[in-house]
Amino acid sequence: MTAETNVERARRGYEAARRGDMSAVEAFLDPEVKWHGGDPQAEGACVNRKQALSFMGQAVAAGRIGELVDVVDARDDRVVVVMRRHVPGGEEVVANVTTFRDGRAVEIVHYPSVEEALAVAGVARSGEHDRRAR
Repeated sequence: MTAETNVERARRGYEAARRGDMSAVEAFLDPEVKWHGGDPQAEGACVNRKQALSFMGQAVAAGRIGELVDVVDARDDRVVVVMRRHVPGGEEVVANVTTFRDGRAVEIVHYPSVEEALAVAGVARSGEHDRRAR
């Protein structure tokens, strides 16, 4: 039996969120997970699993969970999760950099562009992600 990779964990967690399976999402998140847009102290940032689950539950209820485009392995136990969401007037492609420790997500940082998330995660840009995101 092979160990589950962080890419596989991220895919499983994202798909659980799309299904609204909050118990599976809870198991995916570390109790002290940080989820934010670059500033863990900013208003609206989640500083623990309870807050992250509440945020995710609201997103599911509002239909704001988009389509998973790709999960890219990065350095230092991180992955880049690329998502496509429908927004008024079209769609947007965004990304999260998720850091894992002991098999759980300990930090999720949202980025408004795939390019920025890949750069922060130290992933060389191949162009492949851009094609998939369109």
